[in-house]
Amino acid sequence: MNTVTTRYGTIPVAGYVEWFEDGAVMSCAPSGEVALETGCGPLVPQYTTDDLRRRTVQALSFHATGALRAVPLERPTRIKTPAGPMEVELVTFHPDGSLCRAFPLNGKLSGYWTQEDEGGLARPLRLKTPLGVIEKRVIGVYFNPEGTLLSLTLWPGDTLEVPSPAGPLTARVGVSFGPDGSLRSLEPATPQRVATPAGVIQAYDLDAIGICGDLNSLEFWPEGTVKRVSTNLTRVLATGPDGAKAEFCPELRESLCGDGDKEIVPMQLAFDQHTARIRTRPDKDWTVLPLDQWSLRTQPFVAQFATAFGHMHCAC
Repeated sequence: MNTVTTRYGTIPVAGYVEWFEDGAVMSCAPSGEVALETGCGPLVPQYTTDDLRRRTVQALSFHATGALRAVPLERPTRIKTPAGPMEVELVTFHPDGSLCRAFPLNGKLSGYWTQEDEGGLARPLRLKTPLGVIEKRVIGVYFNPEGTLLSLTLWPGDTLEVPSPAGPLTARVGVSFGPDGSLRSLEPATPQRVATPAGVIQAYDLDAIGICGDLNSLEFWPEGTVKRVSTNLTRVLATGPDGAKAEFCPELRESLCGDGDKEIVPMQLAFDQHTARIRTRPDKDWTVLPLDQWSLRTQPFVAQFATAFGHMHCAC
């Protein structure tokens, strides 16, 4: 039986082992049961597989310091977190050993096991957050080394009511927070009006992908003003020095379905105390408009195209 030695003890392994240059273990696949003592209590890394959700043994990984980095678990395990107890199948750690991320489920999606199958196993969790105590299905939660909840990622289709500097908003995908607990960002679930230095914008991003709630399309500065926003439904009209005019609106692209339809590319805007930055698609450069030289106003933007609003990218 092959083994590797770590600060957590000897681990039986099978297959390829990755090493750091100094000879410390980077990652390995356990071949037998072993309990690792962590700040979350004893954890048993995954060492067996099944025919549907987990067809391979996922690797146990370490930081260069020798501290645990990611631990896929053999079985659902109840741990303590700063947000309350959670039953999890995957945990990650900061280099200092503190809890970084916790995931209630860790099935591998495939032709045999779909997102819907995995979602059917998800159960609402009762969590303490800067928004108060919530009870929602979450894909994962993220903490800083001090134990502050920095973000939570919701299951696709689930939403959360969020009191924000722009008023009550409904979030999908995720919500993130600053170290002081202030709301940092959220992903609007429907087009929602927010005030910005350019005027009122319908905040909504049709391209939002529900993988991680760390950074979302509507972001606030700590004092509560809008820092960044994406929109499919608003155009910006700008008047500059000597009467110069410019217009910015979401662009259209060929549908990824390849059926000749068009779909909207979200326009992105970012603001600080002195400037507005705008780009009409992610692969373009930002246009920078000093706010002491340009006056901005907004209008509704309605694109006439065949693809129905809200049905994008073939898989939606």
